[in-house]
Amino acid sequence: MFNESTRATKKEATATAVLDAARAEFERVGFEAANLRAIAKRAGVSAGTIIHHYGDKRLLLHAALFDDLDRALQHALTHLGDGPLEDQLSRLGRAVFKSYQRRPTLSRTLLKESLFADAPWAQKFAAQTSAVHAAIAKLVHDAIARGELKHDVDGALVAVAWLSFFYFGLIAWVQGGHAKPVALVEKLVAQHLVGLRPEKRRSR
Repeated sequence: MFNESTRATKKEATATAVLDAARAEFERVGFEAANLRAIAKRAGVSAGTIIHHYGDKRLLLHAALFDDLDRALQHALTHLGDGPLEDQLSRLGRAVFKSYQRRPTLSRTLLKESLFADAPWAQKFAAQTSAVHAAIAKLVHDAIARGELKHDVDGALVAVAWLSFFYFGLIAWVQGGHAKPVALVEKLVAQHLVGLRPEKRRSR
């Protein structure tokens, strides 16, 4: 049992090192210029080890992007805190944008690869989006219960709207069209929520 536990720990440490090295190398030189030998050297493993665990460079990219984004999303969704829905959505947007902005070159690749990835990664990235959608729908449900929004507001549609605003801001930032995407998304969200509030709250 000890040997199995040791092997599992070592395997996890190797995976972490490889994915960290891949993200750093992709950010440094871009996906096309990056190569497995450089990534392996940075991770302290052989290129054969990377191929054995992840396959080719594109599959390694998908694994690295998914792992990084998944950690950011999980952290963001568990630290939304209490308070008004608008504040919770703001915290979510800021946390996820912070993850993208930490590696701008990789973020461009992420947008392209997550949208057009092959199976099974397409399904994995779609599942991440679905998880965010479900979390926001739950926040809307809670906001309705608190009286922040009208009782007939559709939480699923609000979640779709937020995701649309978020991706619009993200694409605008990646393309260099907007220097402050977080502020843009927050403004769009605030404008959207105004029409969903009860009359007495809207007039305040």
